Amino acid sequence: MDDSGGLTFQLAAGIGAITPDEWDACAGDTNPFVRHGFLAALEESGSAGPRTGWLPRHAMLRDGAGSLIACAPMYAKAHSYGEYVFDHAWANALSRAGGSYYPKLQVAVPFSPVPGPRLLVRDGVERAGVQRAIAAALAECTGALDCSSVHVTFCTEEEQHACTDAGWLARIGVQFHWRNCQYRDFADFLDSLASRKRKAIRRERERARDGLEVKALTGAAIAAKHWRAFHRFYLATVDKRWGQAYLTEKFWPRMAEKLGDAVVLMVAERNGEPVAAALNLRGADTLYGRNWGCAIEQPFLHFELCYYMAIEYAIAHNIARVEAGAQGEHKIARGYLPVKTFSAHHIAHPGLSAAVTEFLTQETPAIEAHIRDLAEASPYRCDDQA
Repeated sequence: MDDSGGLTFQLAAGIGAITPDEWDACAGDTNPFVRHGFLAALEESGSAGPRTGWLPRHAMLRDGAGSLIACAPMYAKAHSYGEYVFDHAWANALSRAGGSYYPKLQVAVPFSPVPGPRLLVRDGVERAGVQRAIAAALAECTGALDCSSVHVTFCTEEEQHACTDAGWLARIGVQFHWRNCQYRDFADFLDSLASRKRKAIRRERERARDGLEVKALTGAAIAAKHWRAFHRFYLATVDKRWGQAYLTEKFWPRMAEKLGDAVVLMVAERNGEPVAAALNLRGADTLYGRNWGCAIEQPFLHFELCYYMAIEYAIAHNIARVEAGAQGEHKIARGYLPVKTFSAHHIAHPGLSAAVTEFLTQETPAIEAHIRDLAEASPYRCDDQA
């Protein structure tokens, strides 16, 4: 499409159709998940594509000179798996009414419930207006591509506002994040907790490390053997949860090659061989926890690799936050407090849109109340983390 302001909206059937420099000029360097390299690793490895039902339809907004001024990672989907913002009930409702919810469009990072920018705008461009323009263009795509809806998930609050200004519906969720209050070291962090929580964490770390060597590896220090082992751990976790293995074995080293020192792997070894690991990506001010897996049964090893080592790494490297993935109220006792997440939804079917609007008027205050209740369980002695 070409709008009256001279902006041209286009779709790309693969991230390879857009140069890394162009895309990353919009994505910035704050969040590694929306950078060209990460998205390319997903597609090149066969993780995001026809096999998994995530068909790239990346959105691009160009100015009159043909320069890319905004973009968004978008996918056409015939299911709702791998998203972590659940809309299965919406799909079922439209099906019962005789309509079809699929295909739909998803503006997201596949298989990654990581909050961050989704409507990516190049520096020096007026953000709010361009975000509203791309939101309006995305809504038009539902008709042009015969899709029921378009969803922008785990976006920023600012982006959600841009979408609601364009007539979209707003939805919130909850995750658990840790915030670095300029702690000197892990012991300093523990001193900020109530005595009972402090003692419990010390016991958990001791039991988790029993007979193991744990280390944080970055960049070139992560060897091929680590990625081979990590893929085995990933498959074991998927099998245990009756899930689907979206990510292929080629994805991990390809991602590591493209992202370099932004990749942080927490590894547990026994006799020099990896037995468990947790993958993190490092952004400008945040450490993002992603996948984890293990080949042994060891009490509290998950907490050690995914939560405590992430906190320790963040303190050592002066990183402001740790975001440890979706769900998990058990994280509160370990210093991770509830925060809101944001999404926006455009539903073309008037009846379903009205029904979802009514649903959200009930869901939103319930989630806000739940977040307040969760915050009261804070383990901190003086809750300056809220």
